Amino acid sequence: MKINIKDQAKAYLTSKIPAGKHVFLALDDGSSKFSKLGGSCSIGNKFQLVVADQSDPEYGVELENNAGLTMTTAEPETTFLGNGLALDYKNASLKLTDDSGVLDGAVTVDAYTTPTEDKNAMKAEMSELGGKIC
Repeated sequence: MKINIKDQAKAYLTSKIPAGKHVFLALDDGSSKFSKLGGSCSIGNKFQLVVADQSDPEYGVELENNAGLTMTTAEPETTFLGNGLALDYKNASLKLTDDSGVLDGAVTVDAYTTPTEDKNAMKAEMSELGGKIC
């Protein structure tokens, strides 16, 4: 699978992703292991780029790109990704598109953090997210 990372997006990602890191294109709709947001009202229409130190076997679908990034996605994500996949940066937002149109006009870039097992910390995090979760 290929993704065209347009020049403006390349410049933006260069400032956000350190060299040598692994990037996952992951759903952020409550369905992926990296997702903190979302819910039933956002299935398949919210994406994120997750920056990590190493690969993840669940995210083994390579995304060939023109920005020199080590980028992969997971098989479930491919359901929502069509031909002509592209990432652009306009109006201070990353926009993910394919030949069908805009998939997500506000893709986020986040560093991977190991999930906490601390119930109080999880509760505090969910409270902070508040209305972003439906």
